[in-house]
Amino acid sequence: MDSLRHLLPSANGLIAFEAAGRLLNFTAAGKELGMSQAAVSLAIRKLEEQFRTKLFVRGHRRVHLTEAGARFFADVSLGLSHIQKSAERLKGSTGGNHVTLSASTAFVSLWMVPRLQRFREDLPGIELRIQTSDRDIDLAAEGIPLGIVGGDNQDWPDYFLLPIAPEEIYPVCSPSYLVNYGKPQTVADLARHRLIHLDEPHRPAVTWPDWLASAGLDGSLAPQGLRINDYVSVIQSVMEGQGVALGWAHLTERLVKTGSLVRLTEHVLITGKSFNVAWPKKLDVTEHVAAVRKWLADQNV
Repeated sequence: MDSLRHLLPSANGLIAFEAAGRLLNFTAAGKELGMSQAAVSLAIRKLEEQFRTKLFVRGHRRVHLTEAGARFFADVSLGLSHIQKSAERLKGSTGGNHVTLSASTAFVSLWMVPRLQRFREDLPGIELRIQTSDRDIDLAAEGIPLGIVGGDNQDWPDYFLLPIAPEEIYPVCSPSYLVNYGKPQTVADLARHRLIHLDEPHRPAVTWPDWLASAGLDGSLAPQGLRINDYVSVIQSVMEGQGVALGWAHLTERLVKTGSLVRLTEHVLITGKSFNVAWPKKLDVTEHVAAVRKWLADQNV
């Protein structure tokens, strides 16, 4: 390690280089790091002198990485990212009172936000940090202890799962839609109504043809209509009376109970899957993480 100690520059120099390479502006890098433009420029110049290699091409207002600088930047940014995540995990495992939860925008908006006051009352000593992602992310790689995922153990072999709710789906509309267009008398009658389709861009999701087929009908009967790739926007459109959409029970049940939405049929598609609290097998579970995990799972009991 002695040779490595002499080869590598100071941590401050690497941090200044990463910011400058990312922002391609010494002044902007200085503002981000709380340094002057001159200090950033000096740090970069020391790196170039140490490596005897030009890392940036200086322009009038911006700078650009040289070929060697771009290669070095890729490695430095990746290394610093890993160090940051590892440090955050260490800090979180030694007494920090925050817990990060990753979930879809739909889950956060329709399930979590209405329960936040209850969370604060039940777990007053824990600071919850919610990170929304509409893609399934690698929780272990991101250093995130908990996430909400759909599926089962076969879908998530590297995670432990604790079910929150089964996947149950039924059609919903708004009270104003019923006034304007009437209530379908049968499942087949839905085909003449204005259906709103969820075009889920990142995860597999049940569609109107799937739901109609589960009721014994030809899925091709589902008419084309408004298509939206965000479930929160789908529900907002339904509440505005724009049409009928599929309601995932764990997200829409509260709105049905309060009368904001109306459930239209007795038929429910039960997929056999569930929505779960997930945590990586390779990450340690702290006391606070365990408390949040249990609280999440207890909400639909």
